[in-house]
Amino acid sequence: MLGQKAGKLIDQSTCVWRMNNAPSLGFETDVGTRTTVRVVSHTSVPLLQQKQLHYFGEGNETTYVIWGPYRNMRQDGRGATYNELRKLARKFPQAKIYLTTEERMKYCDRLFKQETGKDRVLSGTYLSTGWFTLVLAMEVCPKIHIFGMINDTYCSLHRAGGRRKVPYHYYEAGSRDECAEYIIHENALYGGHRFITEKAIFAKWAKHHNITFSHPPGGPPDTGPQTLRED
Repeated sequence: MLGQKAGKLIDQSTCVWRMNNAPSLGFETDVGTRTTVRVVSHTSVPLLQQKQLHYFGEGNETTYVIWGPYRNMRQDGRGATYNELRKLARKFPQAKIYLTTEERMKYCDRLFKQETGKDRVLSGTYLSTGWFTLVLAMEVCPKIHIFGMINDTYCSLHRAGGRRKVPYHYYEAGSRDECAEYIIHENALYGGHRFITEKAIFAKWAKHHNITFSHPPGGPPDTGPQTLRED
């Protein structure tokens, strides 16, 4: 997204979704200023806690949807993430914080198995926040335009083609290269996000839903998300 100057286009959307702690402050020209919905992994909640007023203060109208496994989200006093979210809800009573249910988590697991033929747990896979975000968005948004997501073939096709390296997160300059991160996760025996597999699935979903992808533009035709676009 860096240098793409897509901020105005993004802000024109009826509903702007962001993931985890991805900021707009300081990157307005490229990613816009508005955040309607923010889908957050249990592992990213501590990052939001570091800037509580920014994320949950009175002037923030964002709706937060937090996902996480039962062990973190259980409500019997032993769910670490749930306990922290309760503290935030009490401190900022106007904040709109919602939790993904255990049944919803199981649904996303079933969907992964349906698309890949593999059990998520047995395959050592952790679903990404992108997965939970798109599954939810497809249920509530009639049209989706996704910015800044490469397709499943991008890294392999550009490996020897002088591909410009970019940080895994646009807001973390100097962090691991995006494709390097994807390849490490895809090949991990346990605990990896299957980013490349997920992107191939997203391309499949885009054929049946009103989903388009942009930024980066171009790329080989008809190879998945890169030829499509999210609003």
